Amino acid sequence: MFKNRQGLIVASVISGLFIVIAGTLSGQFLPFKQSFIPNGTSFLNPGAASQTYSSVGGGIAETGPFFQSLGTNGRSCSTCHQPSDGMSVSALSVALRFLQTQGLDPIFRPVDGSNCNHNIDVSTVSGRYAAYSLLRTRGLFRIAINVPATADYVVTAVHNPYGCNETGVISQYRRPLPGTNLRFLSAVMWDGRESSSLTGTSKIIYANYPASLQSDLAHQALDATVGHAQGDGTRPTPAEQTEIVNFEMALSTAQSFSFFTGPLNSAGANGGPVALATLPFFLSINSSVQALLPAGPEQPGGLFTPGDSQFSPNIFNLYSAWSGLPSYDFRASVARGQAIFNNRPITITGVAGINDDVSAGGLISGGIPSLIGTCGTCHDTPNVGNHSFPTPLNIGTGDPSATHSGDNMGGLDIGYLPRITVCQLVNGQPSNNCKTTTDLGQALIDGLFAHVGKIKGPILRGLSARAPYFHNGSAQTLMDVVRFYETRFGLVLSRQDEIDLFNFLSVL
Repeated sequence: MFKNRQGLIVASVISGLFIVIAGTLSGQFLPFKQSFIPNGTSFLNPGAASQTYSSVGGGIAETGPFFQSLGTNGRSCSTCHQPSDGMSVSALSVALRFLQTQGLDPIFRPVDGSNCNHNIDVSTVSGRYAAYSLLRTRGLFRIAINVPATADYVVTAVHNPYGCNETGVISQYRRPLPGTNLRFLSAVMWDGRESSSLTGTSKIIYANYPASLQSDLAHQALDATVGHAQGDGTRPTPAEQTEIVNFEMALSTAQSFSFFTGPLNSAGANGGPVALATLPFFLSINSSVQALLPAGPEQPGGLFTPGDSQFSPNIFNLYSAWSGLPSYDFRASVARGQAIFNNRPITITGVAGINDDVSAGGLISGGIPSLIGTCGTCHDTPNVGNHSFPTPLNIGTGDPSATHSGDNMGGLDIGYLPRITVCQLVNGQPSNNCKTTTDLGQALIDGLFAHVGKIKGPILRGLSARAPYFHNGSAQTLMDVVRFYETRFGLVLSRQDEIDLFNFLSVL
């Protein structure tokens, strides 16, 4: 019986993958696209299916400026933020798009889609195959940013295997963040550059949310069109920016169906995008970092009011109703994974933004060298999983190991990324205080050596639709994510624990 069950599981997975590929080929990239996607439409992925729900209009109308080419190279916002991929883009779908179009789809443009933008030949299929290898295999775009003139560090060396070795303009390789669930954001972009006074945008805080978030997203829409779509700056117009922001803010995306559990809102569970769309949120809700506001009363159901000065590690309760099911039931595995996420202790060390900055009383200098936390320490927004307060961190996903050139200290393969060495300036001269990383993160925006490698965490809902993971695509699967935390932070998990946590993450 066990063998038959295992065989059924394997057969189901294989069948599901064929369905995913067939569904992608038949719908998303061929000319026969829908002009309207009703709420409740499922998009298949390796975990089963996700849905994107719009709170206005009953679905997604693919007619507005989000879906229009506003620049000069044929791209639109939807080129890299597709409903089929949780409003991001998976490496699998990029690879399929390359096969279908021989690398001529608008996503393949040297401005940022190629590994480097000089000394490349994209006139042939083989040339394009090589030039866009990181986009094809990891879903990575090259983000070129000037080192701030006021930086308190100097870039002393860049070893880029693709040829972009400049030290004044740094090429960073990053995944596109989802264009959905945006009302939960505490900062826009991995490095927060669209939520910073240094770029003419606003830091998002409790007092100015959601107006600051909306203005930041409008600025981001313009910057994306000028940069990614090579526009002239006249579009999107202010009216079109507003339309794009309103469209994005209305979207909620989550996994809706699993091959092994069925609908994720069945038997008392609250998975899927409909429940997500009605979640309460404010900046610093359930913040694990700092009490930002005066204390307020706790509300029924465990919801916290602004400034309640309380943090609960029980971030997710989506699948609590499944916790009493028999242990062999796949739904019970999901519930166990949720409990691991909420409660399993993690010893947090060496995390810039926590261990160097945080004390029991809030954000002050000094920090705590070692802190016992949980997954919710950095993913504290209830039933969403991002950080509710703008706290960029460096957990080590982009830092090379000192002993293995192709790996990082959490065991991830990052050998395909450049090595960038920066040294802090003292009295205008490079000091011996140097760091080597693959992404300068926030330091490339504010010019602070202390912020090298710091990035914000992503929203966790809809993970199955948008592999690979982490900002640099270094985790090909959710099991790679789980094992990174085991290696990097000494998270103690049995084999069953690994499976349970993987199953939970796959149904978010």
